[in-house]
Amino acid sequence: MQGRFLRQVINKFMVNSEVANNARVQVYMPNGETFDVCGIQLMQNKIIGERESHRLIITVEPTQWHMGKITDRIV
Repeated sequence: MQGRFLRQVINKFMVNSEVANNARVQVYMPNGETFDVCGIQLMQNKIIGERESHRLIITVEPTQWHMGKITDRIV
């Protein structure tokens, strides 16, 4: 996924949605675990000739407090 596409997806959630703007941000793993997003960094690749010269790194941490079970998908 490229940053441009990530921005488009996030904009769809955030524009005119107070609920989405105040929602907790987590990463859902294939094994069902969730982690809290604690940071995003822009990093530069050192290897010359790579297709992508930069990458966005999303840093996660173990969930600090557990929310209830997910009941419904809204969008």
